[in-house]
Formats: sequence, C-alpha cells, structure tokens
Amino acid sequence: MTTIVRPANVADVPEILRMIRALAVYEREPDAVKATPESLAEMLFGGTPNVFAHVAEVDGRAAGLAVWFLNFSTWTGRHGIYLEDLFVDPEVRRAGVAGALFRALAAEAKVRGCARIDWAVLDWNEDAKRFYRSIGGHHSTGWEPWRIDGAALTALQG
Repeated sequence: MTTIVRPANVADVPEILRMIRALAVYEREPDAVKATPESLAEMLFGGTPNVFAHVAEVDGRAAGLAVWFLNFSTWTGRHGIYLEDLFVDPEVRRAGVAGALFRALAAEAKVRGCARIDWAVLDWNEDAKRFYRSIGGHHSTGWEPWRIDGAALTALQG
C-alpha cells in the first residue's frame, strides 16, 4: 500500500465533499453538512483562499483528508495551523494515513513558520485520542471550546 499526501486541487472537490460527509456520519451528524461542491471550490481554490486541504492518496485513490486554516497566537507572535477536519476512510485506518497527513501539516507549519498545530476531538473518540497521543499530541487543559452561531450570531449582526 502506497500513501502519498499532497495539497488538494480543484479536481479533488468531489472526493473532499465525500469525505466531509463520511466524517459527519462518523461524528453522528449525518445531516449537518451544508457544503456544496461550489462552496468548497470557492473557499479552497477561489480568489485568495483562507482555508486549505491536503489529500492522502492510497494506491492512487483519495482516502484521507486534512482541512486546515491559519490561526494566530498573540503570545508567540506567530501563526499556527488549526486542523478543522481530519478524516481517513475506514478501510485504510491504522495504515499510517493519518500520520502521513500530520507529517504534511507539520511540514506546512515549518515552511510557514507556524508555532503549533491545534485541533479539537470529540470527547467520545478514544481511537483518535490514542492516535493523537502516539504522535505527541496532548489535551489542552484550562480552555473550553465556545461557539456562537445560528440565531445568536444573527442577533449580533444586527
């Protein structure tokens, strides 16, 4: 089995959307995906993109995905990478694909001078937590994730 990780291109959009939908099913939110091929193409490849993706090909077929963007730490004075989504097709899990995707992100962080890579994991996803620990990841303590969306976001917008 040969794994190659590369930056995504516009021809990957159908496979990117497939993997996003599969991730939503895995995360028990199958109806949550609102992204379309058009919105993904625009966000990832149109104008000046602020979100990026890497695709892992296993034996020539897209089988893994990392979607990420730059964040910023005022304390380090440097950018970081925020990994929004990491997905590996079930049939190739535990075959090194996720590790290859993380190595590609680490290389991206080095090229961009990023101080860190951040991400979130669902509290029930013990397999993912084991993997993250195996590559040196750790749970950040003291900070809780917060969000504003939906009607509350609309109300703030005036």
